[in-house]
Parts: sequence; C-alpha cells; structure tokens
Amino acid sequence: MNAINHAATALLVNRKWPGVPMLPVLLSVQLIEMLWVAFNLLGIEVTTTEPEVRALNDIHLAYMPYSHSIATSVVLACVVWLVVAKWMRQPAWGIALAIAVASHIVLDLATHVHDIALVPGLDSPKFGSNLYGMPLLALAVETVYGVWCWWVFRGSKALLAVIVLFNLGALSFYAPGIAGPEHLLAGHPKVFAAVIGMHIIAGLVAVGFFAHARWRRSVGATF
Repeated sequence: MNAINHAATALLVNRKWPGVPMLPVLLSVQLIEMLWVAFNLLGIEVTTTEPEVRALNDIHLAYMPYSHSIATSVVLACVVWLVVAKWMRQPAWGIALAIAVASHIVLDLATHVHDIALVPGLDSPKFGSNLYGMPLLALAVETVYGVWCWWVFRGSKALLAVIVLFNLGALSFYAPGIAGPEHLLAGHPKVFAAVIGMHIIAGLVAVGFFAHARWRRSVGATF
C-alpha cells in the first residue's frame, strides 16, 4: 500500500486511543516498511525490476521474508506490546501500538500480489489479494481508504489535501500510460528502496504535522 495510506492508518489508531502520542503511532504503522528499506539497502532482502519500469507491476518484491512475513509481523506486534504495556507500564499504549504495527501487514495483504510469506524460510505459499494486478483500481481503493481514515479522524482540510495529493502524486507509478520518473528505477532496486524510504518519511512528517492540532484537541478532551 502507498506509504501515505499506511501513515493515514495512524489516524484511525489515534481516534480509538486519543491519549497515545501521535509520533510513536506513526512510527509503528511504518515499522515494517522501514525494516524493508533497511534490509534492501543492506542486501538482506531483495527487490528486482524489469528492464523497463513503467508501473509498479515492473518492480518485484522478490525476497522479503524478514520484514513482511505474517509471522514476523505478529512477533513484532507482540514485542511492541510487551515492551510498552509490561515494561513501560502503559497498557493502552501497548495495545494501540501493537495494532498499529500489525496494521501494516494487513493492508499489504489486501493490496499486494502473492509476495508475502507466512514465515521466514518457507518459500510457499505466498499471500496477497493481487489487487496490484490492477494498478489503477488499487490506487482508487487506496485513496478511498486514506480519505476514510481522515474522515474517521475528523481531520482538517489541509490533512485531507495531503492524503489526496500524495496518492495522486503516485499516479504515473500506477498507470503505465502516464510517463513519470519510475523509468529511472530500472535496474536500480536499491535506489527504489531509498526512494520509498524518503517517501515514508515525507508522508509521516506531513500527516503528523497536519494532524497535530486535532490530536492535541483530542488529548485535551480525554484528560
């Protein structure tokens, strides 16, 4: 799923648990993807590309059992819960952040082609809805989801604009007929990983910034 929509998931978590600071929620919803970026740059996980990249179908997440397996996601969510709820003695925070971590793999299962492993070391079966086999439909579904997160959060118009514009900014990556910078990624999977890393950071900063005022009001109403 587009990074901005993972970031938008933090709005749902915050709406349910308004007392949890927005920053750790934002980091939690993208923890798995940040691991994916790091593992690709280090060569632990592998992404490949077609000789020509025109859309997301031409980039293949060939090997990512550590960051994106279902089992790893469950373990990470449990570790976050244990650390925050038990060690830090913040049970509500622990539940919220564990759900935020787990949300990432749930959303990826709802959009990815069959590239998500059950557990590291098990090459098959692999899971995914294959929504990305229909890129434009995938972008439409993702955008609707991001807007729904904003609506539930009751965010500002500026926050809505951020979510919509980030999604529209990825249009050429979802539409082979629209030329964009994605052709520069052919044969450069680590560049792709680095670009995704920057996109993650930009999305988290944008959502965090424009959600801040609403989050502060929620906290004030809660305590």
